[in-house]
Amino acid sequence: MQRSKSAFTIVELLVVVAIIALLVGILVPAIGRAIEQAKLTRSESNLSQLSKAQGIYSAEYNDHQVTFINDNFASYGTTGPQAVSGFASQTGIEHPGLILGYGRGAPSEFGIWGYWFPPNPVGWAGNAGVIVPIDFGNKWGAFRYTNVRAFNTYVNGKFYDPTFYAPKDSAVMASVEPLLDHADEFFNAPPDIRPSSYVFSPAAMFSPDVLGLNKSTGKYYTNPFNLKAGFRSPAMGQAIYGNLKTHIMEHHWCQNRKKECNPGLAPGSYDGCEPHYFNAALVSTPRALFFDGHIGAAGVRDSMEATKRMTVQTSDGHGLWSIDTPMGGGFDFWDGDGYFSDYAYDAASTSFHILTTDGIKGRDFIAKQ
Repeated sequence: MQRSKSAFTIVELLVVVAIIALLVGILVPAIGRAIEQAKLTRSESNLSQLSKAQGIYSAEYNDHQVTFINDNFASYGTTGPQAVSGFASQTGIEHPGLILGYGRGAPSEFGIWGYWFPPNPVGWAGNAGVIVPIDFGNKWGAFRYTNVRAFNTYVNGKFYDPTFYAPKDSAVMASVEPLLDHADEFFNAPPDIRPSSYVFSPAAMFSPDVLGLNKSTGKYYTNPFNLKAGFRSPAMGQAIYGNLKTHIMEHHWCQNRKKECNPGLAPGSYDGCEPHYFNAALVSTPRALFFDGHIGAAGVRDSMEATKRMTVQTSDGHGLWSIDTPMGGGFDFWDGDGYFSDYAYDAASTSFHILTTDGIKGRDFIAKQ
């Protein structure tokens, strides 16, 4: 008698396939969330490392923040190039450039790389805009370079070190990953120098008077070259609202999965890509190190709500960030620019962290009640 062979019916196979599809549908998003959370945790760990580095720096420099400029820079001229020239003529030495590190640009090109000034033949006067916390004209400055030698010495001693790049900053990571394992302090890899994913608060790097109330004009801005101590690095202890004032923060909209590169900012620093900045969307929630040392989310929507509350509560209607600098801007997206708000993805409109009113003495958020 011949035995019948056991087999699956079509219905049974379909049930098995459906179960597998269901499990995949459950597991894949969960795995994706776990990966994203791991990247977020890594970014917070990076900020923790930067916090420790700042602590060591402050201990060595009488509680001051990292700075790349002479405290009395404003006394040497009324513009960056003039002050660089005046510094050289009055002191007999060049103002230090922004040093990136020792390394190579090609197999035979070892040396110290950086942004230099005249009379150095490889420099130009425009580089004066790199050592100031932020140049209010071109919106660039030293705040972008947390990974330069003056600070990376307190981390791992390399410009291209993983600590300076947020893992969720995907376009940036794709650009810098080939450089992370290089042995030199700095490696010149044209066409661009890739700044860190994390930025200092430039507002907190100036004297608080720069973004404080100018009683003669009624504006919350004074040209730092018009203040004797405009470029003097504030002490960490000057932060009145340490738990509400951001110190170092993710510069880009790291949750962005729509269009990583902002065409309005092209060509960018990362192989031609310039990501959307942290203030590009209402849902952007960059991770930030605050002046009291804690690390947390610095949500764009929260910052906008806080500054609008401040405009209602103050007699002159000023907000938590200054709209009076040469960058202009307003507290609503139709009001202008500020820190590249014109290139926001949606109705986001804030320049917190960058233009904080009263600088280090100000705050970027209001404590929730």
